[in-house]
Amino acid sequence: MDNNVYTHVLLGDKMVNMTITVPKEMKNDLDLFPEINWSEVARQAFREKIEDLKFLLEYKKNSKMTEEDTIMLGKEVNRSLHKRYSEMN
Repeated sequence: MDNNVYTHVLLGDKMVNMTITVPKEMKNDLDLFPEINWSEVARQAFREKIEDLKFLLEYKKNSKMTEEDTIMLGKEVNRSLHKRYSEMN
């Protein structure tokens, strides 16, 4: 038997059931606050994440950057952060 507890989450205007799996410890923590509508909390988190991803899709659609450009930019950011944190110590 696994340590996960299954919770139903309702999404959308025509609500459908969705099962999510959470660790037993998280379920115990959720149970400390029975007055909270955890399904609504989950729906809001899903909405926010979906909006973030839609924004990124739209932004990416108009981007002229290549994969190679993004790798070079990432390396530059890493070097800059490494330098900044090295100077702090």
